[in-house]
Amino acid sequence: MELRTVWVSYRSGSATAQRLAQRCGDQLQARGTQVTVVESGLRHNPFPALLAEGTPADLMLVLGGDGTALAAARHMAPHDIPILSFNVGGHLGFLTHDPKLLDQLLQADGPGLWGRLEDHHYALQRRMMLQARIDRGDGIPDSGDHHGDGGLPYHVALNDFYLRPAQEEASPTCHLELAIDGEVVAHYQGDGLILATPTGSTSYAMAAGGPILHPSIDAIVVNPICPMSLSSRPVVVPPRSQLAVWPLGDSARRVKLWKDGAMATTLDPGDRCLVDRAEHHALLVELEQQPSYFRNLSRKLRWAGSLTDAEPALN
Repeated sequence: MELRTVWVSYRSGSATAQRLAQRCGDQLQARGTQVTVVESGLRHNPFPALLAEGTPADLMLVLGGDGTALAAARHMAPHDIPILSFNVGGHLGFLTHDPKLLDQLLQADGPGLWGRLEDHHYALQRRMMLQARIDRGDGIPDSGDHHGDGGLPYHVALNDFYLRPAQEEASPTCHLELAIDGEVVAHYQGDGLILATPTGSTSYAMAAGGPILHPSIDAIVVNPICPMSLSSRPVVVPPRSQLAVWPLGDSARRVKLWKDGAMATTLDPGDRCLVDRAEHHALLVELEQQPSYFRNLSRKLRWAGSLTDAEPALN
């Protein structure tokens, strides 16, 4: 990998992430790399401005938790910019590397992190993403975002889309109709509905009782959230499936569409959310050339122990 231009994104509110970002920037600049260091968080979205510069980066380095990595992936994927993430100030960090590894590589006397990347000592994983378009019956594409994700006129997600009730003062349930490839297959009444990728199967979908899918399997998980019917079960559908979700009921039954835990837009009854496999994949840099997904699962989920025994996140 050439390191002519590198963007470094650090988690908003984390002093540790900010210090490490500056340290990485200093080392890269000393090697002759053009570096831009930016803050990323709920109130800081630096990616449209980075992409507007015109020259894409050779690498997006992310210092934060999964949320920071997901935000970067939604914008970088359409431009085929690889992402290398370290869990600095985050929690489980399924998409990120151990921050101790970053510290070791930055202090290394040998090639270190940058030499390792330039010598191609890494693996590049292609992760399936989802895209969502909103049909309000007026023929006007609705991205719900002035910039869109990566400049696209629709929403994209690496983990999942989910729909939940928008009205906090009303009943916390919603009524949704799901069609797959033009065929109505289910009505869900409950707390909402999750549409997840294999990468997202270890996120909200797993917490809602869904299956864990290996990321090398292209498929879509359809998972109801606390359904009011015991017959409403999670299903896994082929990656080429075209999914459509309608909110049902009166005008008070609006629902919110979320992408990777970030607000996307609001749908009224009669609006339609169309979800299918995205045209682009997220490119994730894995520093182990032969990474083990199951070893990562065992470590992150502490299958041999308890999540309550996990070490606190560095911040």
